[in-house]
Amino acid sequence: MRLLNRLNQYQRLWQPSAGAPQQVSVAELASRCFCSERHVRTILRQAQDAGWLNWQAQSGRGKRGDLRFNVTPDSLRNAMMEEALKSGHQHNALELAQLAPQTLRALLHPFLGGQWQNNTPTLRIPYYRPLDPLHPGFLPGRAEQHLVGQIFSGLTRFNDTRSEPTGDLAHHWEVSADGLRWHFYIRSTLHWHTGDKIETAQLQKQLMLLLTLPALRRLFNSVKQIELTHPQCLTFVLHQPDYWLAHRLASYCSHLAHPQQPLTGSGPFRLTLFEPDLVRLESHEQYHLGHPLLKAIEFWITPQLFDQDLGTSCRHPVQIAIGEPEELASLRLVSNSISLGFCYLTLKQSGRLSEMQARRLVEIIHHSSLLHTLPLDEDLITPTQELLPGWTIPQWPQAQRISLPETLTLVYHLPVELHTMAEQLKRYLAQEGCQLTVIFHDAKTWDGCASLADADIMMGDRLIGEAPEYTLEQWLRCDALWPHLLSAPQFTHLMATLDAVQSRSDAEERHQGLKAVFARLMESAVLTPLFNYQYQISAPPGVNGIRLNPRGWFDFTEAWLPAPKA
Repeated sequence: MRLLNRLNQYQRLWQPSAGAPQQVSVAELASRCFCSERHVRTILRQAQDAGWLNWQAQSGRGKRGDLRFNVTPDSLRNAMMEEALKSGHQHNALELAQLAPQTLRALLHPFLGGQWQNNTPTLRIPYYRPLDPLHPGFLPGRAEQHLVGQIFSGLTRFNDTRSEPTGDLAHHWEVSADGLRWHFYIRSTLHWHTGDKIETAQLQKQLMLLLTLPALRRLFNSVKQIELTHPQCLTFVLHQPDYWLAHRLASYCSHLAHPQQPLTGSGPFRLTLFEPDLVRLESHEQYHLGHPLLKAIEFWITPQLFDQDLGTSCRHPVQIAIGEPEELASLRLVSNSISLGFCYLTLKQSGRLSEMQARRLVEIIHHSSLLHTLPLDEDLITPTQELLPGWTIPQWPQAQRISLPETLTLVYHLPVELHTMAEQLKRYLAQEGCQLTVIFHDAKTWDGCASLADADIMMGDRLIGEAPEYTLEQWLRCDALWPHLLSAPQFTHLMATLDAVQSRSDAEERHQGLKAVFARLMESAVLTPLFNYQYQISAPPGVNGIRLNPRGWFDFTEAWLPAPKA
């Protein structure tokens, strides 16, 4: 703040003449700077010592001195920001960047993207919103989920190139013949970000704490106890076989923090700063797997850069611009893909809405122009008729003769694209004689949504991570939606079916079993997918190793910058 105050005072001195020489009294300068004459003399002396201006005072009270400027406020701001960044004072740099969006964009351009700062390769990412606090268990935000995977480690992990888990804190694991005992062999060279050696007993303690969280208790419903059977071995004892266990432990929600320091982990990056306007990660030099190629990653929280009225890049997080966000076209599109995740619509069948009426509503959505005429940015969404590739929705041409109820209630949560979808659906149903009441739950999940109990239709989105089938199994087990959507007997039957599927040791059999579960949900018009997102990452030339992962982000450990040219 001190630097910003000095800059503001300099601008007040400069502004009346726009940098031209001034004949001015000390009293006038004090009034201009809202301070005493004594203090303005201090300001002038410090600015002159710094080489910013020359001040030649005249003796005698009220006499006019000669004020000449050597630098412009803009060049001074840039120099201050550069010096703040070199000194590792990123907060000071962001304080100096409190400008109108158009000016801010031009100012930040040299500092964003890949930079070598004090011989340290650093990647700065402008981001459109403050990041939510990181805590154990499930997190609603995609960026937060990704950060957890970079800061913390689990017993197992997902590799972006395959859907089966691999070793992380545990280098191997074995399963007993009956599937009830899982032995995880812990690496002997593990360190927390503090530099302290990781003890297996600490991992056991943290895992047991995770199981006290209600959502995680549902996820690990089959776990009876976790035993420390050797200084380098943890054994999971199960009530019933669960061949998704290694997948569950690889999920970001199961990653483990230091017992006394909840933001300290053992992942490839350590968290050094987590503030509303700045998040900074630095590489963990004692990381047990491949070391990151970058020293630091910074999120500069600058929502003003993403104001759509200014014609800047799309605010939606599925489009990430690393570097200047002025226009995506000026950056290099380094990776894009259609997400496996989807926005969905579910229908609660009751006395108000029969199964045939639900089918009719699904037919309207998929066999009219509704999804294809949503007034959304081009290349943002792709309407879909598949839950996952090959998991297609059923067809009911006979449902066209079914009349809809006179009134229905829709509840939906973020993302913002569902605002448009809700209004479009309301118009289409009105043409069918059905009045749709629309309720918006301003959150990213259904947690705490009191309106679910009275809703006939729900819309939300489902992020699909590295293991699509497992992610959908986790969704059925843990999301607050399903107990509201299904009757108590239906939900009990669903959980029993999932237990039966998880007991199959063969991965393909589990996948087929889960596919059958979702086929029944779609056939009975309880669930239908709406559209996928088109993920894309743009970066300036010189930022390498950027490859989209299934969550629409990129692995920070693979990004790298070439050495600056001499």
